[in-house]
Amino acid sequence: MKPAKSKTPRKPLLKKGTQASLKDPVGVYCRVRPLSFPDQECCIEVISNTTVQLHTPEGYRVNRNGDYKETQYSFKQVFGTLTTQKELFDVVANPLVDDLIHGKNGLLFTYGVTGSGKTHTMTGSPGEGGLLPRCLDMIFNSIGSFQAKRYVFKSNDRNSMDIQCEVDALLERQKRETQPIPKTPSSKRQIDPEFADMITVQEFCKAEEIDEDSVYGVFVSYIEIYNNYIYDLLEEVPFDPIKPKWNSCNTPVRNTDFIPPQSKMLREDKNHNMYVAGCTEVEVKSTEEAFEVFWRGQKKRRIANTQLNRESSRSHSVFMIKLAQAPLDADGDNVLQEKEQITLSQLSLVDLAGSERTNRTKAEGNRLREAGNINQSLMTLRTCMEVLRENQMYGTNKMVPYRDSKLTHLFKNYFDGEGKVRMIVCVNPKAEDYEESLQVMRFAEMTQEVEVARPVDKAICGLTPGRRYRNQAFREELTRRLELRGGPVGDEQSVTEILLQSFPPLPSCEILDVNDEQTLPRLIEVLEKRHHIRQMMTEEFNKQVVAFRAMLQDFDNAVLNKENYIQGKLNEKEKVISGQKAEIERLEKKTKTLEYKIEILEKTTTIYEEDKRNLQQELENQSQKLQRQFSDKRRLEARLQGMVTETTMKWEKECERRVAAKQLEMQNKLWVKDEKLKQLKAIVTEPKNNKPERSSRERDREKVSQRSVSPSPITNVPPVHLRHRRSRSAGDRWVDHKPASNVQTETVMQPHVPHSITVAVANEKALAKCEKYMLTHQELASDGEIETKVIKGDVFKTRGGGQSVQFTDIETLKQESPTGRKRRSSPCAPAQEVATESEWTDVETRCSVAVEMRAGSQLGPGYQHHAQPKRRKP
Repeated sequence: MKPAKSKTPRKPLLKKGTQASLKDPVGVYCRVRPLSFPDQECCIEVISNTTVQLHTPEGYRVNRNGDYKETQYSFKQVFGTLTTQKELFDVVANPLVDDLIHGKNGLLFTYGVTGSGKTHTMTGSPGEGGLLPRCLDMIFNSIGSFQAKRYVFKSNDRNSMDIQCEVDALLERQKRETQPIPKTPSSKRQIDPEFADMITVQEFCKAEEIDEDSVYGVFVSYIEIYNNYIYDLLEEVPFDPIKPKWNSCNTPVRNTDFIPPQSKMLREDKNHNMYVAGCTEVEVKSTEEAFEVFWRGQKKRRIANTQLNRESSRSHSVFMIKLAQAPLDADGDNVLQEKEQITLSQLSLVDLAGSERTNRTKAEGNRLREAGNINQSLMTLRTCMEVLRENQMYGTNKMVPYRDSKLTHLFKNYFDGEGKVRMIVCVNPKAEDYEESLQVMRFAEMTQEVEVARPVDKAICGLTPGRRYRNQAFREELTRRLELRGGPVGDEQSVTEILLQSFPPLPSCEILDVNDEQTLPRLIEVLEKRHHIRQMMTEEFNKQVVAFRAMLQDFDNAVLNKENYIQGKLNEKEKVISGQKAEIERLEKKTKTLEYKIEILEKTTTIYEEDKRNLQQELENQSQKLQRQFSDKRRLEARLQGMVTETTMKWEKECERRVAAKQLEMQNKLWVKDEKLKQLKAIVTEPKNNKPERSSRERDREKVSQRSVSPSPITNVPPVHLRHRRSRSAGDRWVDHKPASNVQTETVMQPHVPHSITVAVANEKALAKCEKYMLTHQELASDGEIETKVIKGDVFKTRGGGQSVQFTDIETLKQESPTGRKRRSSPCAPAQEVATESEWTDVETRCSVAVEMRAGSQLGPGYQHHAQPKRRKP
């Protein structure tokens, strides 16, 4: 089996259909903080455990009719104002810590406007620790008894870990302890009372299914992203008397210029994971030690007082917890000295700076620049989410602009499938934050549609599981046996001393007298006893050896049986795995075949779709062409119909005129023949001496000729003058508009208005000087005579400074031929009546008639003389 590489786990190249193809949406949670004052207006209401509703507060009118607009937003879970930190941790952060211990990455960040409770959610307050101390507490509760000794794991500058043996780690510890200022805080140091209440967690929380055959090491780092620059908050800056000192406000003491510390750069490791180069990583062994490191960096974080928050975060803070895991060797005693077997997992806790509007915070100078950079980085985060969502929903391949901001560039691997991503949206329900909360809700709703690939499970180590506890059990059994045989293991007496104490003491061997016969027998007796005891001990030892060998033999047999059993199980598993591999290969071949068929079908579909688009385009072109032809045809038909109608009317009028003329001509001929017959009858019937009576027609002609040659003055009748048509508004000034195309007529009555301005074309200058307007229009009547119409109107000034004309009425001057009248006299009428009719006919013959069309006139059917004033219509 190929060992896993030492890295922050990255998604390997897997075949289709594996776990990496599965995706989960970004988990978005909402937390509503309580109002600062009970009498404040609230604009956010929790509808259910997954839905919140925004009410438009007073002063915000969304619709034109003034109605309030209410919007609802759904989340994975909503936490109300009464939610405790423990409840929030169990739902949101507990699964991320569990994944961290099992070798998977996680990203958790809080998002919201300034003053919505993001830092409180992440860090907590005295007596109520936030997510960060609870994550640390769960980690150390889970791996507390499995931690490696300090400096067994050693971080390097390439985003990976080196491993050392216990001897090298001991030398490293002694070297660090000799330094005057240790970089790593001691776990035995007294807890700072400033944050002691935050890390005191009453509830015990621990991960399940811990790998007991591995050792763990925890490393923490703390950075901030300020004005799109990355700064290490744990970096120990050595004292330099040349450079200015820094006070608690991050400003130099010696001069007034703000000189920021050295920023860090983002680098990409060999596995294409992003990391902060040169960032300080501190190994910690307890919750207190880890939180002390965090608190030390928290004091360096940039905060400022604004109108919205007394301690407003001016930067994005990132607290990274890196967990190194390495397996034990086959004996279960020491760490396996193979760098490739190290597994690294990382949990990043991000406290984003709040988005804010400068007109509310009243920011100036540095605060204004900080707010601009904060909003820009948050906008880049939103843009990345939108592009990811569009690529996933519509299948596009747009480039995600991670590099536009340090924040998105650092965490790009998480969105590419390096771990779970969770976001807590913190909102303040007060009415003043309504517009900002609305934007936050929209961003959160969009983020939920982004999917992230599931992280891959870590590779299984090939060593026998349970070796740690087997070795521990063996040690305990050995200790127990030694205690039963020779007393406590902790006794300072050696085994040789114990054996010597079991022998009888030697008597005095000094012989002072030659005749002394007691010393030697006593010495011989003691030595014989010792020899006997030695033989007994030797026999007992041999028995124990035999028993121990039998025990070892039994143990070896049991181990062999277990190994055989395990081997049999492994063989069965290998057979199952082989079968599954064969099935997987068969399915992969089938998948390839189906993919090939799908590819062919897609190409065929593409060809058909292209043909379909071409045919649709051709059909559309033909339809447009037919539509144009149809429109041209209808337009031509309308034109022909108009021409036919016009020609028909023209010829109908011409025929009527010719028929009328022919009828009049025939009537005249019949009348002439009548007259001749009457004259002939009179000649025949009258006596010869009497003068024949002339006809009335001849008498009329004679009167006309006499009147034409020398008209006799008649005192009773006034002379005939050319009479002008007097306007009924003669007191006003008129614009007399006579187009140049008009024909001069010889009618007695002519339209004439004194003091008028005569123009050929109407112009603004003439209209500005007059109150009335008169247009003389000529057209050809149906009988072929010229008909003159006088169109009158009033002149008004417009609002824009011009003039407009409103037409009021029309007067008509018409000239008719005398042949168009029928003769009204008859031969049987009286003489006086005949003379009157002849006289009227003669006037009609010699003069033109000026008439105005008016219904109901007493001068004739539809005629009225122009000399009589025309009444206005009511």
